[in-house]
Amino acid sequence: MTVRVLAYEARRLSGLRSTWIVLATVLLCDAAVAALLARQVPSGPLTVAAAVRSVTAAVPLLPLPIAAIGAGVLGALSYGHEVRHPGLAASQVGYLRRVRLLFGKVVVVGALSALLAAVTVLVDAVVTRLALGPAVDASQVFARGALTGGGRLPVALAVFAGLAVAAGGAGVLTASLTRSASAGILLLCALPVLLEAGLALFLRQTGTARADAADEVLPLQYGFDWVRAGSGPAVGGPLDLADPALLAVLASPAVLLVLVCLLAQLRRRAL
Repeated sequence: MTVRVLAYEARRLSGLRSTWIVLATVLLCDAAVAALLARQVPSGPLTVAAAVRSVTAAVPLLPLPIAAIGAGVLGALSYGHEVRHPGLAASQVGYLRRVRLLFGKVVVVGALSALLAAVTVLVDAVVTRLALGPAVDASQVFARGALTGGGRLPVALAVFAGLAVAAGGAGVLTASLTRSASAGILLLCALPVLLEAGLALFLRQTGTARADAADEVLPLQYGFDWVRAGSGPAVGGPLDLADPALLAVLASPAVLLVLVCLLAQLRRRAL
């Protein structure tokens, strides 16, 4: 992958009016949801779970946080625009060049998704701090060393950023499978349901105790609801993200999606 490909994709993405509309919509919706969730926090010390929900604007009815959905939409629209308005003629786009263009889009959208996640966290943190009631004690969560002192908050925010980046890349890849931005977005929204259900079944089959931090950092709770009784008691502390088996379960859908996209490109003459 060359710098020229990345520069081309960056110029193309920044030149789309839909990119800026999606970014503005995500920031506005995130801030509104963060303010609403902050106003619902009960009196007393602010818990990490409540802070994470508010700062990430996590709505239980949505398959992903709003920022991650926005990142996926950006990825799908980026590929959809390439299909409607190709930069090169089909005769000039060989297989290797198509693959470079495809993963150039993934890299550029992923970088923008990471930036979007960081900005939404900062905006939502300010909105949350201002919207909290006077009877809520947020001194521990918003302390200067809260992010560097370990605990669940840094892990939850890191997973949130990872979800946004993964959703942005998945938006590009799902749209490449269907050659439609709308279908790609719908397929993207279905992936978290399957992923969390698979992770929940993995915890049940291996007898691993369910970390109570899982409900804070994962986008859904449906999978855990299905097997909550058989997944073991909840335990304190974050998920063991260094567990090879857990990493394999989490990475397998992404690897499968990439392989399917590569195979699909073999049968095409254009991106």
